[in-house]
Order: sequence, then C-alpha cells, then structure tokens
Amino acid sequence: MTRGTCSIQGLSRLTGIGTGIWVCLAGALVMLLWIPLRQRPGLGTLSNVVVIGLVLELCLALIEPARDPAARWTLLLSGVLLNGVATGLHIGARFGPGPRDGLMTGLAERGMSLRAVRTGIELTVLAGGIALGGTAGIGTLLYALSIGPLAHVFVPAFRIATTPLAAGAARRAHPAYASSQAPSR
Repeated sequence: MTRGTCSIQGLSRLTGIGTGIWVCLAGALVMLLWIPLRQRPGLGTLSNVVVIGLVLELCLALIEPARDPAARWTLLLSGVLLNGVATGLHIGARFGPGPRDGLMTGLAERGMSLRAVRTGIELTVLAGGIALGGTAGIGTLLYALSIGPLAHVFVPAFRIATTPLAAGAARRAHPAYASSQAPSR
C-alpha cells in the first residue's frame, strides 16, 4: 500500500472505520500541524483530503487487487512515480499542498530539504502504521523512501514562473508557494 496507508490500514483494523474514511480524517488531523507552520489550504488541499479518501473507499469496494506479479510491480512503480509527478504538479501550480505536502513545504520554508523532510514524514507514518498493526511491505517501504527524492525533483521542475510582483502576491496568499520557489537542496 502507498500514501501512508499502512497507518491508515492499522487504524481501520482497530476501529472498523473504512480505510478511505480514515484517509479523510487523518488528512484533516495532519492539517492541524500546519498551524504553527502558517500553511494555508487551497482547493487542491481540500480536494486531496476529501476526494482521495472517498475514491480509495470506492476502489477498495469495487476493484480486485492485481494478482499477477508483473502487473503488481508495474502498478507499484508507476504509482510511486506518478504520485511524485502529481506532488510537483499541484504544488507547482499553487493549488494547495496535500496534508503531508503542507508539512513538507512548511518545514522546507524554514531551510530544510524537501527530500529529507518528506522522507522523514513518510518513515514516521510507516513506523506508526506498523505499531498500529498495518501491513508494511516492499511497496510501502519503497514509497516512503522514494517520495521525498521525487518531490525534491518534481516540485521545482513544475514550478510556474511568475513576475516578481505576482510572486510576492503568491507568497503572501499561499506560503507553501514560497518553498516551491526556494532553490533545491
């Protein structure tokens, strides 16, 4: 499983509440950590919290997992890569970071590396998921170790260049944008 679903899966098993619903709840709770970082949600943030959880709940109910090893590896590798691209696209377009993306960009604004911050967040979520009884396999570990470096590459790569006046307004309106404008570390 990816996107920190090891911890979400553990919470679902403990409470009986659906995995997708826990994605929504956990995303909202993680956003509370944004307050001291002065991060502001955008349309992409709210969509991330609600849509991903509801789509996950629907997919788990309707779609059978792939059984063929080649298909599983293809889905895993393409999913991790596409999630890195999507992270760069929605942050670069200033639609608002997802819950963990907001933590990443908020800490990056304080001089920390996107790569190191995101990897630390994912490894913390992974450890919590294991403690809660979630399943942690090679895909979960691969995601935890890959999404930070992928975000480090794709966030600056998809940054929308603006005029100095527009960039100042964007920083004031959405502080997460400033971290996507910071030079790579």
